[in-house]
Amino acid sequence: MQLTERRALWPTIKPYLAVFDGPLALIVFLILSVSTICMFSAGLDAPGRFEGHMRNILISFVVMWIAAIMPPAMLMRIAVPLYTVGVALLIAVATFGIIKKGARRWVNVGVVIQPSELLKIALPLMLAWFFQKREGQLRWQEFAVAGVLLAIPVGLIAKQPDLGTAILVMSAGFYVIFLAGLSWKVLIGLAITGAASLPVVWSVLHDYQRQRVMTLIDPTTDPLGKGFHIIQSMIAIGSGGISGKGWMKGTQAHLEFIPERTSDFVFAVYSEEFGLVGNLVLLVLYLLLIGRGMLIAANGPTVFCRLLAGAITLIFFTYAFVNMGMVSGILPVVGVPLPYMSYGGTAFVTLSLGLGMLMSIQRHRKLVQS
Repeated sequence: MQLTERRALWPTIKPYLAVFDGPLALIVFLILSVSTICMFSAGLDAPGRFEGHMRNILISFVVMWIAAIMPPAMLMRIAVPLYTVGVALLIAVATFGIIKKGARRWVNVGVVIQPSELLKIALPLMLAWFFQKREGQLRWQEFAVAGVLLAIPVGLIAKQPDLGTAILVMSAGFYVIFLAGLSWKVLIGLAITGAASLPVVWSVLHDYQRQRVMTLIDPTTDPLGKGFHIIQSMIAIGSGGISGKGWMKGTQAHLEFIPERTSDFVFAVYSEEFGLVGNLVLLVLYLLLIGRGMLIAANGPTVFCRLLAGAITLIFFTYAFVNMGMVSGILPVVGVPLPYMSYGGTAFVTLSLGLGMLMSIQRHRKLVQS
C-alpha cells in the first residue's frame, strides 16, 4: 500500500521538482562553484561576507525555482502590473525618496527598497508583452511607443542619479526592441544621433560622472583618488600572469589594495589568484550560459517567450561585459556586479529571477511539444 501511494505521489510532485533546465542548471552550478572559491578568499578579511554570499546563493535558488514553475502565460499577466508598480515607485523615489551618499535611490514602503532593480525584469517583461499583443502588425508607431515605455523608467533612474542601473535597464529594454525587428537603418540613425549629442550629454553629466570618464582616459592623473580603483585592479590582473599566484595568495587583495574586492572588483581578485587560465575558464562558462539562453530564446513557442528569453540572456552578457571592462580599465567605473561572482543579494535575486524565467520558457516548450 505504501509503495503504491509513493508511486502515485511522484507524478503529483514531479512537475514542481523537475523544473530546472539541465544544461543551464549545470552551467550556473559551475559558475557558483568558482564564485564560492573566489569569495572565500576575497572575503577572508571581511567577517560574515562569505556566509552572506552562501545565504544569497540559497535565496537565489529559491527565487529561481519559483520563477521556473510559473508558466509564461502567468508571466504575461503580471507584466503590465509589475511595470506600472515599478514606474510608480520610481516616481515616489523622485518625489520623497531617501537620500544616501548624495543619491536619491530608495523609498520606504514599510521596508526600504530600491525600485530601479525591479525594472531590470519588469521592463523587458512589459515590452515583450507589448510586442506579443501586436504580433504581425509592427509599424514604426509601435516601435515609437516601445521607445517611450523604455525612456520613462530609464530617465527616472538616471535622474537619481544611478548611471550603472540606468545602463542595465536601458540595455534590457533595448534588447527586446531590437529582437522584435527594429530596422538597421533606425539603429544607424540612432548611433549617429547619439554621437552628435555627446557634447550635450557631457554638459548634463554630474561632476563625479565626468571624473569617471576622465579617469578612464588617464587614471594616473589622480592615482590616490579617483584613479585608485582602476590602477590597483589593473595591477592585480596583470600580476596574476598566466596561471595566477594561487588561491588565497593574492597580495593586492589581502593587503587591501583593491577596494570593493568582494563586490564590483571581485574579478580583479579572481584574476590575480587564478590568472589568464582562470579567466578563460570563467569566460567559457559565461559564453556557455549565453549560448544556452539564446538557444532557448530561438526555440521559444511564442513571440513573448522569444523576446523575453533573448533579452534576459543578453542582460547576462551586459553585466559580464561591463563589469570585466570597468575592472580592466576599458570602461568607466559604473558599479555593475559580475553575475554570480560579486557579493550582493539584489543582483543575485534579479539574475536568478531571469534564469528562472528562462527555465520556465524551456519547460513550457517541452510541455507543448509533448
